[in-house]
Amino acid sequence: MRSRRQWPGRVTLGYISVLTVAFIMAMLAAWSSLAEGMEGSAYDWMFRTQPPKAETADSVIVAFDEKALGATGGMRNIRRTLATALERIKSESPAVVVIDIVLPDATDTGDDIILERALAATPNLVLGSEVVPNADRWEDPQPAFRQHAKAVGHVHASPDPVNRKIPLEVIAGRDRRWAMALEAFRLRSGAAVIEESLDSLQVGQTTIPTRRETGRALYIRYVSGIPQISVVAPSFAGVRGKVVFIGVTAQSAARDRLMTPFGRMMTGVEIHAQAYETMAHGQFLAPASLSSVAAVCLLLTVAAGCIFAFLSGWAAYLTAGALLLFAQVIPHLAFSRGSIFPYLAPAAAAWLSVFAAAAWQYFVVRRQLRKSESDRARYQQAIHFVTHEMRSPLTAIQGSSELMGRYNLNDAKRKQMVEMINSESKRLARMIQTFLDIERLTDGQMDIRSEAFDAADVIGPCLERARPLAERKQIELHVAEIEPLTLSGDRELMEYAVYNLLTNAVKYSPAETVVTISAKRDQNNLRVSVRDQGIGMDEKELRSIFQKFYRTKKAEASGEVGTGIGLSIVEQIVNHHGGRMEVTSEPGRGSCFTMVLPAAASKLVSQ
Repeated sequence: MRSRRQWPGRVTLGYISVLTVAFIMAMLAAWSSLAEGMEGSAYDWMFRTQPPKAETADSVIVAFDEKALGATGGMRNIRRTLATALERIKSESPAVVVIDIVLPDATDTGDDIILERALAATPNLVLGSEVVPNADRWEDPQPAFRQHAKAVGHVHASPDPVNRKIPLEVIAGRDRRWAMALEAFRLRSGAAVIEESLDSLQVGQTTIPTRRETGRALYIRYVSGIPQISVVAPSFAGVRGKVVFIGVTAQSAARDRLMTPFGRMMTGVEIHAQAYETMAHGQFLAPASLSSVAAVCLLLTVAAGCIFAFLSGWAAYLTAGALLLFAQVIPHLAFSRGSIFPYLAPAAAAWLSVFAAAAWQYFVVRRQLRKSESDRARYQQAIHFVTHEMRSPLTAIQGSSELMGRYNLNDAKRKQMVEMINSESKRLARMIQTFLDIERLTDGQMDIRSEAFDAADVIGPCLERARPLAERKQIELHVAEIEPLTLSGDRELMEYAVYNLLTNAVKYSPAETVVTISAKRDQNNLRVSVRDQGIGMDEKELRSIFQKFYRTKKAEASGEVGTGIGLSIVEQIVNHHGGRMEVTSEPGRGSCFTMVLPAAASKLVSQ
């Protein structure tokens, strides 16, 4: 194509305008309501593929589990059970104790007195509070309990519908609460206060990246390995020097069970323990700023524009493919560095800009492309015509020579015959030369390389490439068995051979049938078989099936377009690799083409 410097100014301005529209559309798509669900799924997938660095847990969960509720009489006795647990926990000298149970109401029993005494004796105590549903006020622990707490934190998380973060700050009316996990981290750090800025919180020596406009949302780096101890366990030795989170985990009683990026449910006390571990180990995630997202998307758009302005053909498409791949990788690279980068924004910017630039390039050079395609089509038609029409000059030469030998012709007639023989001979020579040129061209494209590769790595991509053709005919591609075997040869040519067999099987099979592929070891050989349920062949047709330009009558009658040269090339490829082709078939019941290849060929066999 013409380079960008040769484009008229009007064309260049139009090109820039199209790319600008693509960029704007990508930005709008990235912040649409549809993108929210996609971003959440992408985040969860990246979270599972890039888990946080393993650390020793600094917290312990003391749980009111099913066993504990069954042994202590259920939720009606929870305050007495909690008091007993606190007394036992205190003896093990925990660093901080966090109770994820809101205790707003007084009872008529002596349980409140027992619990108050236990709370008073508990050092570094954090109690929970929550916003009253449909009311702008807090539900706090009763004053008798609250007076013994070093801090009161909120118990809320952020189900959406997956809990990926918690708000470190919640405001009801004019009263603000920090999250229980944050208060526990403050007490553990020995900090007197939490220092605030617009985009972070400072707790002791730790800076927590969390913005005010998001409610101080903290993305939780969920980890495995936080110990859980039943509240009725015989020993609490594991809480020594730890931050202890006490709460209800029993499914029959917990009302705050939420889904996590791990794909499993967690209770509120577990979520707050996870949030504490995120802060304790400093493994923070922070959303990328809008300006950085826009800048990256703009760079992707400019890159796509430059690709199709300065490159053409396969060079442009391969480079554009690399750009598209890079756009998919950007969020993963950012995530590995603690930044949550939108998944859809760079993908949309790359895809839309590549599509727009490619389409623009096509329309700018459509006349050249059409002319090139037309010339190529005429050339191919000429080649096919020559190779199939060689009989015409041979017939003319043969007929003229027979007439000259059989009859006594006059000089004028004889001269006419000689001229015809000469003319047809030259015509035949031109046809043969053209055919040989095509053969040499084919040989030049089939350079044989020697490399080791796994059979499954060849068959897998071929199946994916052939699947759209099979789906259009509602044909199932079935993998019977693929043994892990290593071949030596030209991987690209072997892919061509397997793909050709698959597409042939699909083309000549009726709809709603099955095409089966397998790769099995047979002594020192690998047998790659493609079996279909198609039209099949008789023995006479099988003898000619690998000849160039040969097509069976049923194949021609099927209406499928073909030249009859594909299987010939497949056989050449297999022969070059020291193998052989085997075919079994039965009319009306399908065929099975098998490539028999040496499984450990150290070098190629020359033809």
